[in-house]
Amino acid sequence: QVQLVESGGGLVQAGGSLTLSCAASGSVLRIVRMGWYRQAPGKQRELVASLFTNGGGANYADSVKGRFTISSGNDKNTVYLQMDSLKPEDTAVYYCNAHLYTYVGPDEYWGQGTQVTVSS
Repeated sequence: QVQLVESGGGLVQAGGSLTLSCAASGSVLRIVRMGWYRQAPGKQRELVASLFTNGGGANYADSVKGRFTISSGNDKNTVYLQMDSLKPEDTAVYYCNAHLYTYVGPDEYWGQGTQVTVSS
């Protein structure tokens, strides 16, 4: 079994900052990519940022470029999302996502989601 545990969501005023973290645990052999998605009420889930753990670089949604930064921890099983200059339109449930290998093979996993609310 693999678990993705998220933390760091909350309420912040526009212009403020939050940092989300996601830790993968369980039967993880190797993580290929970790990232963050978000889903606002009435909207589809969208990619916010992703990172290849082999140093392949990060990818960001246009709406967050220059404001959000994704990074991994030293153990490569943790990913962070530093969110600066937050806007009300960033309000959503943020989900951690991981593409990884277990003893069974490759698979995709999701966290339970953490709420981010930005007030104007």
